[in-house]
Amino acid sequence: MILHVDQITHHDRYRLVIGAIVPRPIAWVSTMDAAGRLNLAPFSYFNAVCPSPMTLVFCPGVHGDGRKKDSWRNIEAVPEFVINITNEDTAEVMNQTSVVLPAGQSEFAWAGVTPAPSQTIRVPRVAEAPIAFECVLERIVVISDQPGGGAAIFGRVTCVHVRDDVYDNGRIDLAALRPIGRLAGDGYTRATDVFHMRRPAAPLPNPLPGGEGAAAPLHSPLPGGEGVPSGG
Repeated sequence: MILHVDQITHHDRYRLVIGAIVPRPIAWVSTMDAAGRLNLAPFSYFNAVCPSPMTLVFCPGVHGDGRKKDSWRNIEAVPEFVINITNEDTAEVMNQTSVVLPAGQSEFAWAGVTPAPSQTIRVPRVAEAPIAFECVLERIVVISDQPGGGAAIFGRVTCVHVRDDVYDNGRIDLAALRPIGRLAGDGYTRATDVFHMRRPAAPLPNPLPGGEGAAAPLHSPLPGGEGVPSGG
């Protein structure tokens, strides 16, 4: 099947994206408006950009009536935010914060989530979150401000909060973190079925005529058999 995106409806484009691009990590974003009122909302259009400077990105959308999401408007007013990481323990309260409340009404209070002071910014983090990234706004790239459109909001991380049992010798302990990912519809996934693949080494350059060496094989042959991909 070939789908030309300009020939299918917005609804079908949306279902195609959220059904094909899975699983998606979840940014549980806390923000503050100019009056100091708090907002908390989950976004599954989210990922890392680079470690130096440590930068994250999430993508809020535009409501059907043309209003920007509250998180977007708040960051324009107060250019700071926290990307909290949700997990199995916080899944239910994270889902509660996806409700659309009147502007200025706090999802922290609605869902019974605890705001905790940040170290470098005014916006609080979620105390219950196993990991929280304090961010200052780097830039907003608007793709479309029309209904169904959205923007990419880049944040430079200034401080990271990691629960002690999740941080082990410089690495995140997956079993302790117990992360979840977003699927389509009401679907979520747990990171419980994990497999590993070692990244292959690059082949050596081809030898010059009359020179030494040969390109390293990309596959390791089994004894007496044909070449097969090397194990991880």
